[in-house]
Amino acid sequence: MRHRYECPVRWADLDLLGHVNNVVYVDYLQEARVDMMRHHRGGAAAQQSAEGLVEGLVVVRHEVDYRTPLLFRFAPVSIECWVVQVRAASFTMAYEIFDEHPDGSRTVHLTATTVLTPFVFSQERPRRLTAEERLALAAYVEDPGPGERATRTPAHREEAGHYPVHVRFSDVDVYGHVNNVRYFEYLQEARISLLARLWDDPAGASRASMVLARAEVDYKVPILHREAAYDAWSWVSHVGTSSVVVESEICDGGTVLARARVVLVFVDAGTGRSAPPPAAQREPLAAMLARAG
Repeated sequence: MRHRYECPVRWADLDLLGHVNNVVYVDYLQEARVDMMRHHRGGAAAQQSAEGLVEGLVVVRHEVDYRTPLLFRFAPVSIECWVVQVRAASFTMAYEIFDEHPDGSRTVHLTATTVLTPFVFSQERPRRLTAEERLALAAYVEDPGPGERATRTPAHREEAGHYPVHVRFSDVDVYGHVNNVRYFEYLQEARISLLARLWDDPAGASRASMVLARAEVDYKVPILHREAAYDAWSWVSHVGTSSVVVESEICDGGTVLARARVVLVFVDAGTGRSAPPPAAQREPLAAMLARAG
């Protein structure tokens, strides 16, 4: 069984291209997930367990595929979410953000999976799912989702890839952890900073004709609010004909707090189709890839 949630689109959700920003989609997923837990239609025990999971979960991994741009409108966008795997101490949810047409066909804007684990915040540790929680989740189980992809750290880190992550007080949840959605925002800022330095054109980097096609984020250690900045490091791990892969790590000294891998596609501003980047943009990316080994 899938849960359906009608998500409002806000004007503030848009980026410079007039599309819903890639970070905001992850916020939509969180809204749909919470709505599913709060409106579970099982028995009393399963209902109580599902509601309890709303406040006691942490995200372990996100995999997000961006399919078709979503533009602003007053009508909500539809989100279906369901469970694709239940393990002893974690479960994986899948999502589809779409518009449904009168003939029953769909325009899919995004598909995604999220791995979540129950968490004991008073002790800062994960825990196993209870029998009641597994029963509540079982009502939503469907086909399994995609597997994980490994990321790698380059042999050396370039200063061009460094970005200081300053945590705002509004970024944290009631438990003092940075909310999972904010990681996408930090990674976006780090990625823009990297491209601006490589291209020696800060304004051009922020307005480059690129779209995010896929994002994978692994959450390793919670990020907490503090005065000192954390370190984000980004590097180029693949350069294709019309795409580039950027990998990142958010670190606290020698401890990796989160890892990410994103696929960016260059597009023609006039047609919206993928297109090779000009040499002035491609060559610095290829040079960084060569230096990273």
